[in-house]
Amino acid sequence: MYRQRHSPTRTYKQRMTLTAAVLLIPLAAACGSEKADGEQPGSGAVSAEQPVTGVRWNVDSVTVDGTTHRAPAGAHVEIRDGKAAGSYGCNNFTAKAAVEGDSIRFSDARSTRMACAEQPMDFERTLAGTLAEGALGTEVDGTTLTLATADGDQVLLTRK
Repeated sequence: MYRQRHSPTRTYKQRMTLTAAVLLIPLAAACGSEKADGEQPGSGAVSAEQPVTGVRWNVDSVTVDGTTHRAPAGAHVEIRDGKAAGSYGCNNFTAKAAVEGDSIRFSDARSTRMACAEQPMDFERTLAGTLAEGALGTEVDGTTLTLATADGDQVLLTRK
C-alpha cells in the first residue's frame, strides 16, 4: 500500500509554530492576571516574587492526552524586551506572541533545523503541536509556569 509521508514544509511549519509557542507563552503570563501590591488583576503587573520576563524558564514536560513527555536536557525559553528565545533541547528557536488577557497565541516562530536523536525530535514535535493549538492559558505559581490548551494539554516550566 502507498504510505503518505509528511512533507519537509509541513515539518518545518510545525517546528516554527512550536518555537513561537515556547518563546511567547511566558510573555503572555507576564500580561496575565497576576497582581503586584496595590494593582488590580489584569493590569499586567507581575509581583516581584513571580517574574516572567528576564527569567530563564526550563521546559520540564508536556502532557498531551494524559501522557506526559519529559523534556530533553537544555530545553528552555527566556523572554526579554518582547522577544522569546530558547531551545527545544536540540533545536533553538525565536518567536513573537499575541497576549489577550490571560492567554497567548504564538506567531512568526523560527527554529534551527538540526538533525537530532529520535527522543528529542519526538519531544519537539509534541511540544510544537501543543503550543500551536490556539490560545494557551497561562498560570504562574511560585517558580512554576503552566501553559494549558483548551483541551487540557499542558506544558510545565520551572524558573531557573
